[in-house]
Amino acid sequence: MLFAHDTETALVAAAALVNTATDGDSLRTVDDLDRFVERYEWTGSRTRDDAELQAVRALRPRLREIWLGDTAAVVEEVNALLAEHHALPQLVRHDGWDWHLHATSPEAPLATRMAVEAAMALVDVVRSGETGRLGVCAADDCDDVVIDLSKNRSRRYCEKGCANRVHVAAYRARRAKGA
Repeated sequence: MLFAHDTETALVAAAALVNTATDGDSLRTVDDLDRFVERYEWTGSRTRDDAELQAVRALRPRLREIWLGDTAAVVEEVNALLAEHHALPQLVRHDGWDWHLHATSPEAPLATRMAVEAAMALVDVVRSGETGRLGVCAADDCDDVVIDLSKNRSRRYCEKGCANRVHVAAYRARRAKGA
C-alpha cells in the first residue's frame, strides 16, 4: 500500500468520476449517479436531484485538469478546491471504516464532499512526491485517467480493458508478420 486506505479509495473514485465523461458519458441521470455513489461507497446526505447531478458533472473537468497538470498546477488546483469548499480536516470513524480523514460535514453537498476528498487524497500524492502516478491511459484511442497504485509504477492502462485490447492487437500483429 502506497497511501492510506482512504487516500487510495478517494484517488480511485476521483479517477473513476473523471472517466465517466470519456468515451460517452456514463453519468447522465440521477440513477447513474446513484449507482456511482453506491459503487464507490459515498456516505452522507444526498438530494438525488438534477442540481446534485450537474454539480458532480461540473467537478469532472476540474479533476481531469489535475491529472494532466505538473506538480505546480496540481498544487494550485488542490489548494483552490480546499479553499473554495472551506475544508476543515478531522478524523472520523464510521460504517466499518477505522480512523480516516474527512474535511467536510456529512451534510455538505455530494459534489463538495467529492471535490474535497479528491483534493485531500491529492495532498498526500503531492506530499509524497508521487504526482507521476497520475496519468492518462496509454492506449492510443483512450483518454481515461489512470492512478498508478502499483508498487513498481507499471500501470499504464485504464480500467476499461485497454491493456488487454492493446496486448491482443500486438500479439495478432506479431503473428501476422511471422506468417
